[in-house]
Amino acid sequence: MSELVLEMCNISKSFNSVNVLNNVGFQLKKGEIHALMGGNGAGKSTLMKILTGVYSADSGEILIEGKKAEINNYNEAIDHKISMIFQEFSLVPTLTVAQNIFLNREDKTKLGLINDKECIKKTAKLLQELGVDISPVSIVQDLGVGFWQMTEIAKSLSQEAKILIMDEPTSSLTEKETDVLFDFMERLKNKGISIIYISHRMEEIFKICDRITVLRDGENIITEDCENTDLDTVISHIVGGEVASFEWKERDYSLEAPPLLQVKNLNVSNQLENIEFYIQPGEVLGVAGLMGSGRTELVRALFGIDHKDSGDIYINGEKKLINNQQDAIKANMALLPEDRRVQGLVLQHSVKDNMVLPIIDRVKKGLLVNEKIANNISNEYVDRLNIKTDNIYKQISLLSGGNQQKVVLAKWLATEPDILLLDEPTIGVDIGAKTEIIEIIRLMANSGKAILVISSELNELLAVSDKIMVMHKGKISKTINRKDIASEEEIQYAIQGY
Repeated sequence: MSELVLEMCNISKSFNSVNVLNNVGFQLKKGEIHALMGGNGAGKSTLMKILTGVYSADSGEILIEGKKAEINNYNEAIDHKISMIFQEFSLVPTLTVAQNIFLNREDKTKLGLINDKECIKKTAKLLQELGVDISPVSIVQDLGVGFWQMTEIAKSLSQEAKILIMDEPTSSLTEKETDVLFDFMERLKNKGISIIYISHRMEEIFKICDRITVLRDGENIITEDCENTDLDTVISHIVGGEVASFEWKERDYSLEAPPLLQVKNLNVSNQLENIEFYIQPGEVLGVAGLMGSGRTELVRALFGIDHKDSGDIYINGEKKLINNQQDAIKANMALLPEDRRVQGLVLQHSVKDNMVLPIIDRVKKGLLVNEKIANNISNEYVDRLNIKTDNIYKQISLLSGGNQQKVVLAKWLATEPDILLLDEPTIGVDIGAKTEIIEIIRLMANSGKAILVISSELNELLAVSDKIMVMHKGKISKTINRKDIASEEEIQYAIQGY
């Protein structure tokens, strides 16, 4: 594993006079899985976008197998057998899985027409090798987020890449799907394919990677064999110091208080069956379960996005009819969705515009927005949630993932809700942002709000929850007080349906 297939030498890049990369070097060996790590905004995605021709470097050079390579667009990257699975999905939702995987690379018939049968056949074989149970003819928009990710992975692998870049590929995958992916990555590695692996899930790095490079503030901090370092050392390199671990803190709230949110006999066709639970003021209810267990479907139904076949929702003991999102907002509910970029933000708009969108009636003066009020609210939440941005007028797409997530949280906190529904609130954010978001959740609960948190990260769920409700195949299989849970394994068994 000594042959270098990639060298990125002295790469620098600035945006609007802001230095994002400063003489960064990165090397990749043949047949290795190399972790590229760092906090949100460290420069990881920018470096990889330079490698794939999405951005051009201001200075520096790229060598592929020892030869200088000019990569000015993504097609030229593919010509060099480089393929990237971006953190942001690149699929066309209205097309099938097969059509997305072979888009612009379709087999043709003798008449020059697209050979759909051959595309479907190749897709079925590829998905079978991946161990993914998706029909090649499924329309992508009808699939869950996890299956979108697996389709992205299949799309990249279909291009026979020698260098495969994976940017947060497991963020929407279950533990079982992640294990399937890791097995496949090992097979690719044994074939001599090199993988650059970007993830905020620390435990994955030591499970699958050979080496690790940490970037911080646009500079290369360290490159080391994984076997010669440990988790605490890596975290300290990422944040530039120590960070608090995810420890559960027992909290005081009234166990005698009437429920702030109570759900009775909630049913959604083919998704949820006889769901009943309650959350008291100041309580955090964690929801665990596999993808497809009904977790996201639950909060969508509660928030009026999906139709309910039956069931009653009580807020402060009063029955509420919540048939749409406006009803939910009027009932003082807020939802932080699973996919912030698609469902939670208007990426072309500013931080301020995104923050005031749900409270536009509060910041209007006649037909126009009262800029002073809007600015004050936006600046208040930037300060409260420690959102890193030059100013509130900055386009939201230019913020790091962790700061984007905090803006989504801020815009709903600005509605002053009594009930917060948080679907994967720490997905795709760095270790520092994770701890900040968990502390924000605790503070919101301490102020008397009822909070429901969905997370695939069990250590985070165990750190923040007062009770954990396990869902399996659209039903509640078990609800456990956090103080009675001895280990993650206890919840894992329940999630698997044991």
